[in-house]
Formats: sequence, structure tokens, C-alpha cells
Amino acid sequence: MNKRILISKANISNNKLLLQVNEPISGLIPTEQILVDSKQFSFVYLMENQEGYTYIDIPESIWPLLKETLTRQIAVWIHFDEEELELTNFNEELVDIINNIRGNSNYGEEMVAKVEGIF
Repeated sequence: MNKRILISKANISNNKLLLQVNEPISGLIPTEQILVDSKQFSFVYLMENQEGYTYIDIPESIWPLLKETLTRQIAVWIHFDEEELELTNFNEELVDIINNIRGNSNYGEEMVAKVEGIF
């Protein structure tokens, strides 16, 4: 069964971006893929476990911190209570998806404008 986890807040600490969530992340495995939800204006990091996929939903409000991770080349981690898990290949995938969105009306004019405005 597929499920979505929304990032509740984020901060940079100890040279890594911590994406805070409100539910357990144990058993999740990074797939090293980022999708786009152009209706909700979010990037979605794909993870999996034995039950299916989990979509880590990163809303537009977090994007300025994502830009900083790209500029500083720091790792991105998901965090719940005492659990932390690195979202491997995140920066590389994000650069690829941003480059694909720029000037590409297939994502919708508003999504393109938002991405170009921040990144």
C-alpha cells in the first residue's frame, strides 16, 4: 500500500538538512528518485518498504532550504524522534528534476514559475 508523509518542518544542523516528519520511518529504503507533484507544488522523494511505496512530500515552503543544500552540497536526511535516514542521491536527483522543469510547460506554468523563482 502506498502512503504519503508530509514534511512538517526542516532545518539545517550539523552540516545536513533534517526533514522532520510526524510518523515512523523505520523500514523505509531510499529509491534515489524524486518525482514532482505540480498540483500540490511539491517535490516527492520516493521510498519503499515491504508494503509498497512511501512518498516523502516536500512542499514549496521547504524549497529555500533545498536550494541551500544544493549550494552548500550538504546531505538531506529524514528525521522522526530518534530515527534518521539519509535520502541518498537527493541533490543529484533534485538538480536533474529542476533542470527538467525549467521552461517545461508540461509541469504547468505556475509550477515552472515557482521552481524558476527559487532555484
